[in-house]
Amino acid sequence: MKASYFKYLLEFKRPSGTSRGVLLDKETFILEISENERKGIGECAIFRGLSFDDRPDYEEKLKWLCENISQNPEVLQEELKDFPSIWFGYEQAIQNLKNGDHLYFPSEFTEEKAAITINGLIWMGDVGYMEEQIQEKLEKGFHCIKLKIGVDWKSEHIILQKLREKFSKEQLELRVDANGGFSKEEAVTVLQQLADLHIHSIEQPIKAGSWNDMAELCAATPTPIALDEELIGITDPKEKKKLLEIIQPQYIILKPALVGGFAGSDEWITLAEEQNIGWWITSALESNIGLNAIAQYTFTKKNPMPQGLGTGALFVNNFESSLDLRNELLWFKK
Repeated sequence: MKASYFKYLLEFKRPSGTSRGVLLDKETFILEISENERKGIGECAIFRGLSFDDRPDYEEKLKWLCENISQNPEVLQEELKDFPSIWFGYEQAIQNLKNGDHLYFPSEFTEEKAAITINGLIWMGDVGYMEEQIQEKLEKGFHCIKLKIGVDWKSEHIILQKLREKFSKEQLELRVDANGGFSKEEAVTVLQQLADLHIHSIEQPIKAGSWNDMAELCAATPTPIALDEELIGITDPKEKKKLLEIIQPQYIILKPALVGGFAGSDEWITLAEEQNIGWWITSALESNIGLNAIAQYTFTKKNPMPQGLGTGALFVNNFESSLDLRNELLWFKK
């Protein structure tokens, strides 16, 4: 078995606003594993500034993986436990090596017999830009929209109010993602304002790391809270269980590239379901390679909720896609 990798810079069609600033491009690494004339491809989808493994020795560890690719997977997983995006790329490449073509998790989805319902994502920007995106998503038939908030709450609140005036909660499910943009005190007020508008849920209202503050918010919130960044960097199953027991969120959000790939996501799902905590899966600006693998994995989990999967349409220089978005349904195309 042999392995190699190359670095790739994805360029946004339009600068994309988040609570961490404006993104112009997204760095990623493509891993190729070959054996007996077969090849598997995966994406080590590091997210600079957010990934637990955004460290100076990242490429050094990627080189180590390529040099040790024939070692036992359990040995590799232990070595890569602090590099979730590299392990994620390895999992993909091995699955692809096994299944061939653009396949990672063969299912009715990859046979083009079934699709995945996704939410429409609205990026931060001025009111005009956000409303323009919303209109586009509504015209395409989305019944679940997720808005990034936490930069200018006054304007964002007005947009949500306008949306609710036009569409009831039965017509349009609204989710918001604060990316830790509020203080605990602000969050208490915002959570009530969101409840008044029948918002489905809010992701990460306060910054990650304040378990007790988050637990207090989750215990009293009128709007369901979903943990996102809170999960990043926690690799020990006992610590994962402890976090869920202390905070007791209504939902958790799983980004495979950030939480230890498919193995890490499976672990979180099992622990969440044991405690009756809801969950869904979200992509994290992967290229079409990683996105295709995540979509195939997501379908196998049989979660009926709209999933937070991207479509690869944000970048000008993305790889060829095996995914096809029709209205709010994501299909696989051979």
